[in-house]
Amino acid sequence: MTDLPQPRTGFDLTAPRRHCPAMDRADEGMITAFEAARLTVRLSVLAENFRVAQRLAGPAEVASVVKADAYGIGVAPAAKSLLAAGCDSFFVARLEEGIALRDLAPEARIFVLDGAQPDMVPALIAHRLIPVLNSLSEIAAWSAAAAATRSQLDAAIHIDTGMNRLGLSPAELSDLAAEHVRHLSGLRVVLWVSHLACSDEPEAKLNGLQLERFKTALAMLPAAPASLSASGGIMLGKEYHFDLVRPGIALYGGNPQPGQRNPFGSVLSLTATIMQVRQAGKGESVGYGASYRLKRPSLLGTAALGYADGIFRSLSNSGSVAIGTARAPIVGRVSMDLLTVDLTDIPTAVHAGTEVELFGQTISLEEIATAGGTIAYEVLTSLSRRARRHYEDMP
Repeated sequence: MTDLPQPRTGFDLTAPRRHCPAMDRADEGMITAFEAARLTVRLSVLAENFRVAQRLAGPAEVASVVKADAYGIGVAPAAKSLLAAGCDSFFVARLEEGIALRDLAPEARIFVLDGAQPDMVPALIAHRLIPVLNSLSEIAAWSAAAAATRSQLDAAIHIDTGMNRLGLSPAELSDLAAEHVRHLSGLRVVLWVSHLACSDEPEAKLNGLQLERFKTALAMLPAAPASLSASGGIMLGKEYHFDLVRPGIALYGGNPQPGQRNPFGSVLSLTATIMQVRQAGKGESVGYGASYRLKRPSLLGTAALGYADGIFRSLSNSGSVAIGTARAPIVGRVSMDLLTVDLTDIPTAVHAGTEVELFGQTISLEEIATAGGTIAYEVLTSLSRRARRHYEDMP
């Protein structure tokens, strides 16, 4: 059997492309000229939010939580801005996050919330990271590492006061208190830590109960600085602040207590470009599954954001986007790359190329989170890298 003759195209599709600097530059311009979506990060507002936390929590120290790639905004620019604002203590969740942060902040204290599992110990020591020890077994492993290296190792110790997630149980706390000299051999406790379960609900009775449990635990243990509050706890008042607070979502502009006035500025704006505008008649459907039908002749705009960018599918037929200060409801299902909005009542002209805001200056993180049936934390940490980051006010 012989090969069939191939059609003549005038060029060889299989031939390698010759390197041409001029064409490469043209290609680069083509790639970067159009932005379907953009995440604008105002680093000066991030730094100011750190200073707001200092004013609210003073004289307690403020440590910055930069886990999960600084809540999705990018740990390198976030850490540099916070360092420039005077922050010298940070919290991360994973060991890998601590190692990456150490390169950016060689002199800072870096606490790792995951603790000190046996496989983590060598890297924790090598990168001068402080584990937040969550059990007596972790305390024992860290103490053994101190003995093996003939050194004294810094440690934070987490006491569970009502979350039932991580931290010393009441039985472990009693054991530690009774034999702290043995358990803490070779260790320098630099922080006793606990975590509030309901700090976003200022009226929750559990807040006061956890506060009293933490005070009782501290009275049983050797003296050391203490930390109970993250973002929401800062808003509960001075008695919750102790020696150090650990804001996370507040630094990035989220409201620590939704429903209350937010003292923290908006750091992020997520915007997208309208790709097409069209008229559609009454009774016509919009998007996959025909889940929305128009109740009147409507002007529709399709914007370049979808669930591949981290926009929840639960925003289908829910929530809105902003065009200036006006709102356009999201209609139809959010798809992988696109969402559709009803522009009929927008007072200004909208066309292909118009920018719409998903959240930022007009629509808050809490508003889009509520519309999507989630919380601001998940909105931020779900954002993909497809929307280009633009950092303002780099230090």
